[in-house]
Amino acid sequence: MAAPEEPELSQAQTEKLLQFQDLTGLESMDQCRRTLEQHNWNIEAAVQDRLNEQEGVPSVFNPPPSRPLQVNTADHRVYSYIVSRPQPRGLLGWSYYLIMLPFRFTYYTLLDIFRFALRFIRPDPRGRVTDPVGDVVSFIHSFEEKYGRSHPVFYQGTYSQALNDAKRELRYLLVYLHGEDHQDTDEFCRSTLCTEEVVTFLNTRMLFWACSTSKPEGYRVSQALRENTYPFLAMIMLKDRKMTVVGRLEGLIQPEDLINQLTFIMDANQTHLMSERMERCPMIPE
Repeated sequence: MAAPEEPELSQAQTEKLLQFQDLTGLESMDQCRRTLEQHNWNIEAAVQDRLNEQEGVPSVFNPPPSRPLQVNTADHRVYSYIVSRPQPRGLLGWSYYLIMLPFRFTYYTLLDIFRFALRFIRPDPRGRVTDPVGDVVSFIHSFEEKYGRSHPVFYQGTYSQALNDAKRELRYLLVYLHGEDHQDTDEFCRSTLCTEEVVTFLNTRMLFWACSTSKPEGYRVSQALRENTYPFLAMIMLKDRKMTVVGRLEGLIQPEDLINQLTFIMDANQTHLMSERMERCPMIPE
């Protein structure tokens, strides 16, 4: 026996359905309709009920045990996911590590001394941002030359422009700082950032801005975000009337873990975007 067809919606109900979907970010139109029908098409009650559901997401102070999420003690509003490099294993691995340790220590010590002295002789040219858009476009071209064109859509503008667009459109902004000389950068770009599942996820869920820290614009953003290691990603959104970093991901991360962590951050902050949408979009009267 065939299931009875659902009655057609009136124009007012259709408008409320679309507005409810826009306010809540729900992708399923059927779920939106069921929620509104449960509340007798009272859009304010339906949105409030959805907000109450979102309040039940795991707290940053009690993250799910399956996700090694850490709290940035300097700012408890920020979710931090830090991946450490694997430690050497076995006698051979530890022997190689101990043999190379003094050479690494000497190398990095001399490099830091050289960089420190160089600052007095010649100021870092990255400190002067003269063509921020050119820096971003140049990075995109060099990225495509090395890794191909199968990558997330890069925002072709300055960091400030990306922030303004994300704020105006009430979207998440994911910032990627590219450390060209870091040992994990190449693997991250090839094995994570350019994979099909990550590309699809980022292109459909957020704006994506990236730049190399060797460029003045990338270096300026680096000074603002204060990353500890690479690869580095920061999730930014409108929260409490200002663009705020709500998530930091540092270190080499696999595609599935990247998507899981970003999803967790977005789910935990969805109520803030919903509140902003409600303030901007007045309710349709009954």
